[in-house]
Amino acid sequence: MWAGLGAVVVSAVGFTMVAKVVGHRDRVLALARDVPVGRVLQPSDLRVVEVAAEAGVVPVADRGTVLGRRVKVPLVAGALLAPRQVGTPVTFPPKGSSQVSLAVEPGGAPPELARGERVAVLPGPTGGGAAQTDEGQASAPVTGTVTGVRAPESSGGPRVVTVLVETGAAKRAAQLEHPRVVVLPAQGREAP
Repeated sequence: MWAGLGAVVVSAVGFTMVAKVVGHRDRVLALARDVPVGRVLQPSDLRVVEVAAEAGVVPVADRGTVLGRRVKVPLVAGALLAPRQVGTPVTFPPKGSSQVSLAVEPGGAPPELARGERVAVLPGPTGGGAAQTDEGQASAPVTGTVTGVRAPESSGGPRVVTVLVETGAAKRAAQLEHPRVVVLPAQGREAP
């Protein structure tokens, strides 16, 4: 009988120890709201969340190292804050990148498209088929990150979607007629 009771106690203690190790969560900083590039990070911009994270995020204990610093890249509400996203003022867009604003017609992008999403910008349908480059070949998609989405000015009008792309692809993206925007999978960088 004592052996059975001892086994139960040892099992309970062992389970508790394993649950603590497996379920370990760290208190880290996340964005409470969108924060644009160049803005000084304020306490009201941040919130504390508990996640299973080992590196690459700012722990609550390091809050003082990021507050009062300028934001280097657009930050999206709900995202975890990484140390490299804040620091001394830097130029935006980063060297080698450009922002392109596109008039996207209804149905040309997902309705829930939001800042921070990785996308491919594709030529839309034209009267003569696929969009053509100067060499007569179909245009390749342009990949980038959404930095802004503005609602249509009138019912049924186009939305303005701003995308951060490589500077070499900016002209090609800006020249697309009836552009379509497709969200890429989080782990992929390939256009559909």
